Amino acid sequence: MARLTAKDFAPELLELYDGYVHGNITRRQFLDRAAAFAVAGMTATSILASLSPDYALASQVEFTDPDIVAEYITYPSPEGHGEVRAYLVKPAKAGYIALAPDGLSSVGGYPGNDPRGKELQAQIDPEKLMNDFFAAIDYLMSEDRTTGKIGITGFCYGGGVSNAAAVAYPELACAVPFYGRQPRAEEVAAIKPPLLLHYAEHDERVNAGWPAYEAALEEHDKVYEAYIYPDTHHGFHNDSTPRYDEQAARLAWDRTLEWFAKYLT
Repeated sequence: MARLTAKDFAPELLELYDGYVHGNITRRQFLDRAAAFAVAGMTATSILASLSPDYALASQVEFTDPDIVAEYITYPSPEGHGEVRAYLVKPAKAGYIALAPDGLSSVGGYPGNDPRGKELQAQIDPEKLMNDFFAAIDYLMSEDRTTGKIGITGFCYGGGVSNAAAVAYPELACAVPFYGRQPRAEEVAAIKPPLLLHYAEHDERVNAGWPAYEAALEEHDKVYEAYIYPDTHHGFHNDSTPRYDEQAARLAWDRTLEWFAKYLT
């Protein structure tokens, strides 16, 4: 069976799904509204299943790959939840040490499925959660296996974390947010790291904040590049869902690696 893509779904349905996964509507509200798009025996429930992540599709590097050394660690988060479990790869495929925190560590860790993950995240103090991610930067800056040049990238919520880190950590070497929530215009003056920003063309919720962010970056003469990828949707880099756009994702990642090579090496 051919893999589904964004073109297999009505744009309105993709926007509806985006609202559901970001907590703007409930599962029941999604199913009720998605019923209008159910055709040829495809129910609203099967539409939701088709749009939801299938992480088997996204496996690219095995934990046991001989080219990497991967392990789970914990690092301290004194301003967050005390400590955070994270996945540390040394080196990652591109040659960097990479750290991927589990933001749900304080509630037992990622449960293996996104609906339950959403429920758990709703229980977490958002300020402490952000501080858990910030503590990952502190950990890497103190890690003697790094060069001291630390960059950050993230997707969706993680894109927002990357933008927030660029405000909070002037010592960051660079930041690469993918379709993430922007900082307030008055916070932009504090940004020191060079920014590489990736956006989808069809992402009304996130893109609404881009004009003000761009104006503030220009006003304060910040170093940045921004790209809006034509005919893509929020999550275009997520290769576990139909919103994945391989061509745009590869281009965005190539640009990301070039940015890292420029500012981290």
